[in-house]
Amino acid sequence: MSTLEKLFYSVMCGTQDKNIKFKDLQKLLNVLGFKYRVKGDHFIYYYKELPENLNIQPVKNMAKPYQVKQIREYLLKYHFGL
Repeated sequence: MSTLEKLFYSVMCGTQDKNIKFKDLQKLLNVLGFKYRVKGDHFIYYYKELPENLNIQPVKNMAKPYQVKQIREYLLKYHFGL
């Protein structure tokens, strides 16, 4: 299992939300095909023509747990996978 697959599993299982590094989360979204724009410390990710955006911010070098949950729900809603 590759590092990216482990990261995807960690995000999707929901038990590691507090332990996801922000850079790793960005890497996963980039591999899945998301584009982003930056406004201050807000990274706004969007995917082609999908109506919703993902807004994430780092806390030091970690992702916010509630934002990891939002990303998981987004990926499930729109059937994303590796």
